[in-house]
Amino acid sequence: MEAKVHSVVLPGAAGEAHEDFCARSLARIPSALERLIYIASTRDYNSGVYQHEGLAGRFGVGAAAAALEHAHWEEFQVVSLLSLRRLTEELRKYMESSREQPTAFLNAWQKLEPYRVAIPLRVDPTIAELFISNIKIALAVLRHRLPELTDHPQAASPLPSPDPRSPLPFRS
Repeated sequence: MEAKVHSVVLPGAAGEAHEDFCARSLARIPSALERLIYIASTRDYNSGVYQHEGLAGRFGVGAAAAALEHAHWEEFQVVSLLSLRRLTEELRKYMESSREQPTAFLNAWQKLEPYRVAIPLRVDPTIAELFISNIKIALAVLRHRLPELTDHPQAASPLPSPDPRSPLPFRS
């Protein structure tokens, strides 16, 4: 069960945009970690400004940005409160949904640390460091479990190697 974070209700159009975003977009995303990553992806990495064309078209650019920033902070609070067990499970599910090979995913996440962009700009630095530490621990747990994550029986046997003496069916 995910922890609920008590939050401030945004006034006016920003509040309406936030409600719309939560109901239309976030409700379709199954886990807190995936929601956090999605919201963080709406933030421009150069300016820190949140952008969402659909929300901006309905509620205005400023209201959309405020709604996304608020949703980002809320979801970050939820993920920051997850137990290490739950965070590891959410990270495993996210890794599987990425369709990357587990080894490639873990290598990228441990070397490039893309999860750092999921941290809101206005967050306590201690909470941000705790989040980073927890993600690193969850990644280490998944790395340790890698053999069991990749040991899935194959549905079909691999194709046999062609006999080197037989003629190849296609020639260039």
